[in-house]
Amino acid sequence: QVQLAESGGGLVQAGDSLRLSCAASGRAIGSYVMGWFRQTPGKEREFVAAINWDGSEIDYRGSVKGRFTISRNNGRNTVHLQMNSLKPEDTAVYYCAADFSTARYTLVTEMHRFNTWGQGTQVTVSS
Repeated sequence: QVQLAESGGGLVQAGDSLRLSCAASGRAIGSYVMGWFRQTPGKEREFVAAINWDGSEIDYRGSVKGRFTISRNNGRNTVHLQMNSLKPEDTAVYYCAADFSTARYTLVTEMHRFNTWGQGTQVTVSS
C-alpha cells in the first residue's frame, strides 16, 4: 500500500520558520512529480509547490515565492518544504501529494494530476 506521511507542522509566530517533511512508503518516488498543497476551512485546496523527478523543474504559488523551498531526496524517499518568513495567511493544513499515475520528466502542478495524498499536517502562524 502506497502511503505519504507528513510531519513537521506546528504553531509558530509570524516571521518564524518550519520545515515540513513527507515520507513515502510502498513505492519509490524517484520517477514522479511530488507536490505540496494546503487548505483552510471553507476554502478549496490550493497548490503551494511542486518538484519534478530530479529537482530540475520547480514551481511555487506566487504568494510563497522567495519564502518557501521545496526539495526532495529520492534515495530516502522524502520530500521537504522549507517555509521561512511565515505569515498568518500561511495558516492551513498542508498536504503532500504524488503524481504516481505517470513517470514523467516535466513538471505538473494541477491538483487533479496528483493521485496519492497524505493525511495533512497543521501549520498555524500567529500574528
